[in-house]
Amino acid sequence: MSVLVLVLAVCAACCLGFGFVLQQNAAERAPLGDFLSPRLLLDLVRVPRWLAGMGLMVAGLVLGAIALGGGELTLVEPLLATNLLFALALSRVQTRQPLGRQGWTGLALLAGGVSAFIVAGEPRGGSAVTDPVRHWLIVGVMLGLALLLTLCAGRLRLTWGPALLALAAGLVYGVQDALTRVSGRRFSAGGLSELLTGWQPYAVVVLGITGLVLVQSAFETAPLRRSLPALTAAQPLAGIVCGVGFLGDRLRTDAGALAWEAAGLAAIVVGIVLLGLHPALPQGTGTGESGRERALERS
Repeated sequence: MSVLVLVLAVCAACCLGFGFVLQQNAAERAPLGDFLSPRLLLDLVRVPRWLAGMGLMVAGLVLGAIALGGGELTLVEPLLATNLLFALALSRVQTRQPLGRQGWTGLALLAGGVSAFIVAGEPRGGSAVTDPVRHWLIVGVMLGLALLLTLCAGRLRLTWGPALLALAAGLVYGVQDALTRVSGRRFSAGGLSELLTGWQPYAVVVLGITGLVLVQSAFETAPLRRSLPALTAAQPLAGIVCGVGFLGDRLRTDAGALAWEAAGLAAIVVGIVLLGLHPALPQGTGTGESGRERALERS
């Protein structure tokens, strides 16, 4: 287990957490007419706070990609889930809310769950699965479920819609992380020419844009506490499935290790929910016909 990979993954989580808060601060004031539309990004690109959040998110993605290049997906993904800790830290500064029992419990569960999963599972690399059917089956199921969640979100956009969109985005980002890992392997094996002749890097870009529209639409229609926990929980779970399913990542599979791995994942999810419902996370959302003007005026 590389210390450098751990540091890069935690730094990536920090950038992502801070970036998500700044993006939601801006997206909550965008017009509802832009829901699930690329126009939403065109509106937000003129908002300085959103651009700052995007800059942090891009930095997080780059650091995460470097971490994935040197470590297994099953190791990096749980560490990226700690982005919620950093999002809560920034939101706490903005709202001046103390952590309290709920915050400290969620923090302990999330950090302890990540530690338990990594220590018990001992993630390590292996030979990637060469069976294309298995590869496409896992990717197809993940993206098909994301599509189904998005369609349901369109019908429930002001109730369960934001959480469903965030779940869909988490699945998309989990697949994107897996394909980023594959792209890194292709680059290491044959350089730029080998990378650009595969479909994976182009899929990474398409999935990144798709996930961005889903996330910003979720941020637009609800407070951060109704979207970020679902996103944070779904991404590592999808990434771990892809890592074990077709990237060749290996985890310990004896009974004791499996029990601790399951307990670690459960603690991660519960910790994410507790932190996501913490009062420090932004609660309000501004929507309506004047949303476009407010978004352009917000700095």
